[in-house]
Amino acid sequence: MSDLEQQFEQALTDSKQLSERPDNMTLLKLYALFKQASSGDADGERPGMTDFVARAKWDAWNELQSTTREEAMTSYVALVESLK
Repeated sequence: MSDLEQQFEQALTDSKQLSERPDNMTLLKLYALFKQASSGDADGERPGMTDFVARAKWDAWNELQSTTREEAMTSYVALVESLK
């Protein structure tokens, strides 16, 4: 496991132990960066209008289209560090 992957894994653990719950926009950013780092570009169809949460998550993830796995991991680690 690379150093970046170890930092990412630690950030995942740290994100679950934050003293305060981040606002919804920050949570969406964390979700999108996690999905981009772990799964790559958004796939499947965009959820329908009636599923607001799934649609917001998919849109946030889709905005990171073409972001590399390493860039997403680095951004995730930095965001979690800024929330500590």
